[in-house]
Amino acid sequence: MISRLLMSVSQNEIERTSERTKVGLAGAIKSGHIPHVAPLGYKHEDKRLVIDYATKDIVVRIFDLYYNGYSYQKISNLFNEEKVLEKDNWRDSTIQTILENEIYKGDFVHGKRTKHPTYYEDVVESIISKEMWSDCQVQKKKNSRSFQRTLTYLYLQKLKCPKCNRILGGKATTKKSGKSYFYYYCNDCKIEFKEKIINDYFNQFISELVEYDSVVNQFFLPMIKQKFDEPKEQLEKEIKEQNNKLERIKKAYINGVFELKEYNEEKKIVENAISELENKLETTDCTEELKFTPKDILLKRDIDFINKIKLDKEYQAKTKTWKDYTRQEQAELIMKYIDDIELSLVGNEVVVNQINFRESICKPCQELYDNGYIDTTKPMILGNVLGSVRFSNYLPEEEVGEIIMRLRQYYDVHYTEAIYYVDKQMFYFNFAEDNSAIVRVFPLEDYYKLDPDNKMETYRFGILYINEEDKFQMKEIDTAFDYIPDESNDSVIYTKEPTPISVGVKPVKFYEEETEETN
Repeated sequence: MISRLLMSVSQNEIERTSERTKVGLAGAIKSGHIPHVAPLGYKHEDKRLVIDYATKDIVVRIFDLYYNGYSYQKISNLFNEEKVLEKDNWRDSTIQTILENEIYKGDFVHGKRTKHPTYYEDVVESIISKEMWSDCQVQKKKNSRSFQRTLTYLYLQKLKCPKCNRILGGKATTKKSGKSYFYYYCNDCKIEFKEKIINDYFNQFISELVEYDSVVNQFFLPMIKQKFDEPKEQLEKEIKEQNNKLERIKKAYINGVFELKEYNEEKKIVENAISELENKLETTDCTEELKFTPKDILLKRDIDFINKIKLDKEYQAKTKTWKDYTRQEQAELIMKYIDDIELSLVGNEVVVNQINFRESICKPCQELYDNGYIDTTKPMILGNVLGSVRFSNYLPEEEVGEIIMRLRQYYDVHYTEAIYYVDKQMFYFNFAEDNSAIVRVFPLEDYYKLDPDNKMETYRFGILYINEEDKFQMKEIDTAFDYIPDESNDSVIYTKEPTPISVGVKPVKFYEEETEETN
């Protein structure tokens, strides 16, 4: 009896100790104390897992390469060729482990290999957004070797059978002329249709998607994001730490801890890390000096729209449109933006119901639109002609004034106002000239808040337009495409009327050369 009592007490104490340990461990994990070796891109600092800015960009690059279609093996081969981190033993399994690790989106899974793992959210600072991490998990099927083909299928993994909901396969026929025709099919349901059906639907808005991608994602968002991803103070701290590490290596060599060969290898790794950090610091300084803002996105899109009208020949020569993309580039853009495409059967014909965009793309775009910093195209009857008008959301008058002022540094942009009749869904314009072209329409008040139930009879809208005789006002035509007016220029006063000015500009394509080298 005594033996059984002692065993019972002992077992009870073990369970209590185990429970206390679990609670303590959970608390430690939630505060950033991760009980594991720091993965690439992180390091332990005061027992907490923090970002290692010397290796963080390697992780970002791995996710970016995979997101853009590289396989595990292709990434590891590339890293071995480049000797990233002075290593030539990168393996596809290493890349896979990194891509599947939740820690990079800020989360941690304890006991992942057990039957009952515990998931902790937002326990460390993330290197990759949750959307990007999820998107890369979606990529697994597309990047697997079984899907590698000699021909590029634009919508592979995006289409499901309208009958059985299985992912459709792709095939192609090539004529003697060398032209290939692409099809998608379901073996089980005996459904087959031409890729042209999807293209015809997709082409309705592809030009807008290309414009959005070129303006927002290629130029501005990376620059705006750079300020947050590479904080100057943190980079300076990392450089100081790496310099201290270099001093420690030198002392260790002097004291005989290292051989000359080992010393040179370690020294080279640290010096490369310092060089990378210094380059990032210099880039961050340039970015802060340029001060790109969301307003610049709207301004750039306005200028591009006017360029298309006033400098059509130069615009066509300088602007890459959808038809100029290779099939591989088209497929990459579709993979980047499109989540899936919903199909249905009308009789025996396959039709497109809708295209679902990825949340990671839609969300920032919607936020820009809601805040008035990006436009959308809406159909409109102009006289007896069906056309379209660029429409943007409400912005405070001082911000609208700044944009008009900056536009007038390049073009003689005119301003007027219009009345919108809510019941009739009709605008009343009163242009002074008949040969004017509308640049953009925008509400002068925030009617989403003022009139959520559409009970007001009329809304007031601002109209930006140009006349046929209005010409580009700069000497160098290239300025219209490679620069935007600098908001720091105060030689123009906003009066809603054209004013003679002198122009200060800042480059739009700040990272273009670097991007081309990277790609």
